[in-house]
Amino acid sequence: MREYIGRALRRLTGTSQATIDTIEPGSIMVSPRKPIDRFDVAAITEVLDLATKIGAVLLDSGTAAVDTQSQIKFVAGVYGLADVDVDVTYNTIVVSARRGATLPPITTMEQVYYRSMDFTRLAEVDRLIRKIRDTGITPSTAHRLVDAIITAPHPYRYSIATAAWGVMASAIGVLLGGHVLVAVLAFVSTVVTITVNRKLNRIGTPVFFQQVMGGFIAVVPAAVVYGNAERLGITIAPSQVIAAGIVVLLSGLSLVGSVQDAITGAPITGVARFFELLLMTGGIIAGVGIALRGLEITGIYLPTITTSTAFDAVEIPARVAAGAVAAGAYALGCYAQRRALPVAFLGGLIGSGVVVAVTYFLSVGDVIANGVAAACVGLIGGLLARRALVPPLVVAVAGITPLLPGLAVYRGLYGILNEQTLEGFTWVASALAVGCALAAGVTLGEFVARTMRRPRFTPPHPEWLLRRRLSARE
Repeated sequence: MREYIGRALRRLTGTSQATIDTIEPGSIMVSPRKPIDRFDVAAITEVLDLATKIGAVLLDSGTAAVDTQSQIKFVAGVYGLADVDVDVTYNTIVVSARRGATLPPITTMEQVYYRSMDFTRLAEVDRLIRKIRDTGITPSTAHRLVDAIITAPHPYRYSIATAAWGVMASAIGVLLGGHVLVAVLAFVSTVVTITVNRKLNRIGTPVFFQQVMGGFIAVVPAAVVYGNAERLGITIAPSQVIAAGIVVLLSGLSLVGSVQDAITGAPITGVARFFELLLMTGGIIAGVGIALRGLEITGIYLPTITTSTAFDAVEIPARVAAGAVAAGAYALGCYAQRRALPVAFLGGLIGSGVVVAVTYFLSVGDVIANGVAAACVGLIGGLLARRALVPPLVVAVAGITPLLPGLAVYRGLYGILNEQTLEGFTWVASALAVGCALAAGVTLGEFVARTMRRPRFTPPHPEWLLRRRLSARE
């Protein structure tokens, strides 16, 4: 029995490591190049520029600053630049190569202006780093490849991505306990939100105002249908539709990266990302608040939200399946490769299943339940990602997306606007705690998964590196 269990686990986890797992001293599969002559400014600049371009794509995709820094140093080390200093901040990468005590260092800098979730771009760069590690392609070839990755169009049409965001919102509505009408309204409002925000982005509208518009659109359809529910002969909980729209807007923010940076030793970048997260969340809250006040002027008052979140055991399969569908749809909306979609689906299945099971059978709080679920997503999802050779970040972000506290954010805002200040701020604090628990749990799970898949083969160090380390010790 032990042999069968071990074989099943090996099939699940695979024998491969994620690229970031193999960024270890001595893990280069081919012999590293000889050190570049310190007087060869052109060669040094070419390697540094390549490393900063790769780092910019990683940072743009939400990779933690420490992991980005490690991979930049690794790429530079493969091409013979061992004495390199890397500084990664919120939107800037500075790489400096030292050339001894008598020559000035050579420094390159790259700024990350774009913030777009394209998991295919992240996977292609991950594959490029593997190619650099395993085959030692020339810097000029690597430059052409990374330029092609950056300038390549999205793998899917906008219509497919927009529909995926709508499906995600529908699944979130079902996860929150909604029925078919909630799913349809969530789909429609999200499709409108994505379409409008994409047009606003093309004309250069700041992201904050895009979030305001998204929060406004998330409220109006549900409120209008609720205001005419008696005439139409239907029943609907508008809070479920609004919360689904809020989750879609929150999913594009770098929650995991911000907390991971703060935990892993990059507090400045973590604080910057977290402040951006709070600011964008404030935009959502402002949009929702404007919509609520505007609807009250027209005579539409949304119902009071109860604090009860209990559900029957018969609803567990539907909720777990909805969470899995939401995770897979999120990965598709972020242009993930086809091989990553089943892994993202399984990540969402694991996260939603753990939350529902822990909440229903153990009756613990939302913070603990979501933290445990995120840790399971980071661990098991990370191992699944290594099996499919996709970046673990894809599985981590997609797996916790259905668990984002959209309903808690809406409850807090509703309480603040309806003279329930204490209860409102309590829900806002709960949403913040759940978000931090999700990010911290994913970070812990990924750390455990990474230690489980350490590379076992370590080739001998090159002679020049041994001499350098020996002189440094002396």
